[in-house]
Amino acid sequence: MARAINRLSARFVATVAEAGRYADGGNLYLSISPNGGRRWVFLFRWLGKATEMGLGSTRDVSLARAREKAAEARGQLAESINPMQAREQRRAIPTFGEAADSYIVSMEPSWRNPKHVAQWKMTLTRYAAPIRGRGVDTISTDDVLGVLRPLWQAKPETASRVRGRIEAVLDAARAQGHRTGENPARWRGHLDKLMPARKVLSRGHHAAMPYVEVPAFLATLRENPTVSNLALEFTILTAGRSGEIMGARWSEVDLAKRLWTVPADRMKGHREHQVPLAARALEILEARQADRGDGTGFVFPGGKPGAQLSVMALTMALRRTGQGAFTPHGFRSAFRDWCGDETTFPREVAEAALAHAIRDATEAAYRRATALEKRRALMTAWNAFLTNEPASNVVALRTA
Repeated sequence: MARAINRLSARFVATVAEAGRYADGGNLYLSISPNGGRRWVFLFRWLGKATEMGLGSTRDVSLARAREKAAEARGQLAESINPMQAREQRRAIPTFGEAADSYIVSMEPSWRNPKHVAQWKMTLTRYAAPIRGRGVDTISTDDVLGVLRPLWQAKPETASRVRGRIEAVLDAARAQGHRTGENPARWRGHLDKLMPARKVLSRGHHAAMPYVEVPAFLATLRENPTVSNLALEFTILTAGRSGEIMGARWSEVDLAKRLWTVPADRMKGHREHQVPLAARALEILEARQADRGDGTGFVFPGGKPGAQLSVMALTMALRRTGQGAFTPHGFRSAFRDWCGDETTFPREVAEAALAHAIRDATEAAYRRATALEKRRALMTAWNAFLTNEPASNVVALRTA
């Protein structure tokens, strides 16, 4: 008795040349056109109408794969699903990689720091690589665990961020109708039952240069006054964050008042921050005046017209001086240590200089007054320490 399915052989498929249709069984056919084109087709009836669905050329789809596709289509028909419509719907659903890239593009305007955008792109490209090619509707708990488990103990902070970012992408996909059901990357009540809790305080601190070494480091930095080196020195002098300095524009600077006003949309706390400018910080701005132009551009521009410095510019400036073990952000810690160890300025003044979030209501009320002149005295003292001005100058400011 002849076989109902799997009638063809791989050798026959490779050698038959005469035009026509050759049945493999189960509605699967090898179709050879008069001009020699060779492809797989699946024939079925839908609502009484004969329908042909192409399954790909024999060059790209093997006999075994064609049979798998035909079996899938037969299964859909058994459930009263039109296989052609199901395929079109499948094509409309993005892969996880496409969904992730689209999510980043849509959210980027709300992310103030270019470094934050770069981190999202990196983590969802490098660490989520195993699922980037998968349809976003097919991502399962096992897929998410496959991404997270290699990182969970070795790089717990990174793993936590990757999980949260995968969860956000899948939530967005569900909101767009590309997924249904629970989010497989959800932690509470789901992954927390399958993975151990992350180590507390595993992140650690940004590597900070001891404040006693900073003046000598700045002296070395000044020997090569590139844009990156000047930007790093300005970062240290103002105790600012990298994103605040790299995004600084001339329109924010008032040289006459010796004041730099960072807008709220570039501040971590979403509040405008005024930075008093001491002598050396003003010198740096004066040195950059040649590139001021119409006053709307970046104080520390990048290599391309209209662009700001790369997110890695300050880190590379550190590495070029042999100090790559430290981070630009760590100089904020050095400043804070110096405030506590070497001066008598009140804690709230130091915290205001760093634009730290305040939880205490009394201190928050104090902060709203900005304590600008007290902070100006503090930053002048910091400037004197960093440039090795006579200690008497610093002492006088400390007790003012």
